Amino acid sequence: MRNAVATVVTLVLFLTALPLRAASHEQTAPDPQAIAALETRANQADPRDRCFLYAQLVYQITELSVRKFAAGQVDAAAGLLRQVQSTAQKIHLSAAPRDKKLKNAEILLNQSSFRLNELLRSNGYADRELVEQTIADVNHAQNEAMLDLFQK
Repeated sequence: MRNAVATVVTLVLFLTALPLRAASHEQTAPDPQAIAALETRANQADPRDRCFLYAQLVYQITELSVRKFAAGQVDAAAGLLRQVQSTAQKIHLSAAPRDKKLKNAEILLNQSSFRLNELLRSNGYADRELVEQTIADVNHAQNEAMLDLFQK
């Protein structure tokens, strides 16, 4: 009986905590200062850590870009998408089987690609070609990370 009560209480706490965590994640938008700090950290990081840090950077810039598009700031969002493309290129150049957190980097890139695809489907922006090219670059970096993951 005690085990059943403890299980129910644990389950209730777990189920109520998940929406709160998800809501807090959605409300905290990445800010440009945090992105700039992460970019500096990624550029100066040990080569084994760069892939994951660049993937974090891609994810945060993607989130900020999606929010800028939603707010109607198309020019700022397009500039951020170009920054995503250049960071994805850095992932492609820096990824190696010896990298730390390679699977986590691949997951972040997958989430970024998903968000960009949502953006592409939900809006008919004039920058459609830029979004499509960004998706292709992020997918390429994700595939590279996945291949390097399996070469370990």
